[in-house]
Amino acid sequence: MRRFTATVVLTAGVLAAAPAPVVSQDEPTSSPSALVDQTTLPNALELKGDRPQADPSVLPAAATELPEELEDLAAPPSLALPDAPEQVRIHELRPLTLEEALQLAEVNSPELKAAASRVDQAKSSLRAAISAWYPTVDLSANGLPSYFKSYTYRNPDADFGSTNSLTDELGESSLIDELGERIGQTAEREPETYARQWRAEVNLRVSWDIIDPARVPQIAAARDSFERARDSYLIALRDLRLQAASSYFQLQEADEGVRIGQASVRASLVSLRDARARYNAGVNTKLEVLEAETQLARDRNLLTDRLASQDFARRSLARELDLPQDITPTAATPSTPLGLWEPSLQESIIAAYNYREELDQLILDISIDNSQANASLAAVQPVLSFVNTTTSFRNEGQSGVNSLGDIDMDDYRWGAQNTTALTASWRLFDGGRARADYRRFKQAAEESAFNFAATRDGIRLEVEQSFINLRSAIQNIETTSSEVLSSRESLRLSQLRVQAGVSTQREVVDNQRDLTNAELRYAQAIREYNTSLAQLRRRTGLDALIACPANTLPAQKPEAEGMVIPIEPTPLKTACPMSSIAGQTEAISQPVQPLW
Repeated sequence: MRRFTATVVLTAGVLAAAPAPVVSQDEPTSSPSALVDQTTLPNALELKGDRPQADPSVLPAAATELPEELEDLAAPPSLALPDAPEQVRIHELRPLTLEEALQLAEVNSPELKAAASRVDQAKSSLRAAISAWYPTVDLSANGLPSYFKSYTYRNPDADFGSTNSLTDELGESSLIDELGERIGQTAEREPETYARQWRAEVNLRVSWDIIDPARVPQIAAARDSFERARDSYLIALRDLRLQAASSYFQLQEADEGVRIGQASVRASLVSLRDARARYNAGVNTKLEVLEAETQLARDRNLLTDRLASQDFARRSLARELDLPQDITPTAATPSTPLGLWEPSLQESIIAAYNYREELDQLILDISIDNSQANASLAAVQPVLSFVNTTTSFRNEGQSGVNSLGDIDMDDYRWGAQNTTALTASWRLFDGGRARADYRRFKQAAEESAFNFAATRDGIRLEVEQSFINLRSAIQNIETTSSEVLSSRESLRLSQLRVQAGVSTQREVVDNQRDLTNAELRYAQAIREYNTSLAQLRRRTGLDALIACPANTLPAQKPEAEGMVIPIEPTPLKTACPMSSIAGQTEAISQPVQPLW
């Protein structure tokens, strides 16, 4: 079912890349008849099944081992705890690509390993539940052997009663065998008796519940819990990849911020040098020197902040990758757009409904609650069991002897017996507890159905949010890139004007500050774009990206096109430069799909 749906989604994505049909001006854009009757929507249990199984094939499998060049970055032992400063001191900065970072996260992550362990635990619980179908065999021993010694005193004047009373007390088979000739000898019996024996007894009991109403629903609940744990692992894997990618993008932006800060400091140093030279030559005033010094201080402060952000981003990525304590990762590649998102918003929403394991988990919760409800009713239903018990014993010594010295330890007895029976139990009345538990689990199943609706709506909002952020990031990349190019040209012209003596240093300082801010916003736009792509991958369950070459700014500003203020939602341009993707597939040149 999932593979079929995926084919439909991807096919629809290709078709949706075509231009949208034009709506006639006379045709209403919306009408009551155009709305979808919500009661006709398919039921989730019909689409996914009432007990959906986890499908690991919907996303690439997690890496299980590291290549040779990354083996030294394996996670430290889980219980490792440094106790000396030298053990946590950073000795190496290791450049990593995005692919290497994701691979390290999948292999090293303790959270992912914990999720895998919970899958194994659920599997063991399922196997334990299945064992209810099999008989149980119990072996017990009451002494291997045990030594028994006793002394008994009895009132000689007491009336020991009749044979019937003695029989009722001890049983017919034990009258003479165990206590001696009590009948007819009670008057002659000594008041003091002794016993000393070695005893050994072994019991073998085989039992099998032939009819057990609780067995099937308990196994069903354990099976669904196992599938739920598998879904939890897939969710953890998706979250891990998103978090690791987001941390890597943050580091790329931080690296770009440091580069921009360093360039700004160098430019401010040059501006300050020139301002002092012109001041010493009597060309400008002290004010221009002070303005250059102020801008240099601002740029140094910016660089300090960006260096701190870089350090924090590096350690955050190290935590996501669970690297050794003495290694800090760095970004080996610059920040560039990852690619293009193919599916439309509507296709992305449907894909999320089909692939998100969170919805499958809630369906499994409904199934688990129903199974537990049925199991609770088993408490007042009959249970039929087969029982077979075999007992073997051996006693050495005597009991009921008048003198301790008369006990013959060579006297022994042994025997064996076997009992086979069918046993039945049926609790006829429990005060309504079973019925109350049944209603409680049924109400929990109803709660899971409501949670399904809330999660469904939340998933749609997440996809729409990521899609909107992607559109906004594309627009921001276009506008900020234009701003960077304009700021570069403005700075160049202002520097020429100052050299020609027709402007002041204040103009250069202002243009330099504008360029720095524009470059920072450009780096932020790329980070937001890549993060939105990673979020769409996570929130839809799709991997529908078309790679594009690196998005580098041209040396010269292109001719500005006519600015059109959109009144209605319109397709956006691609984040990849159209000039740089010549020769790519035709689908790449298509704009990103509109929201509506």
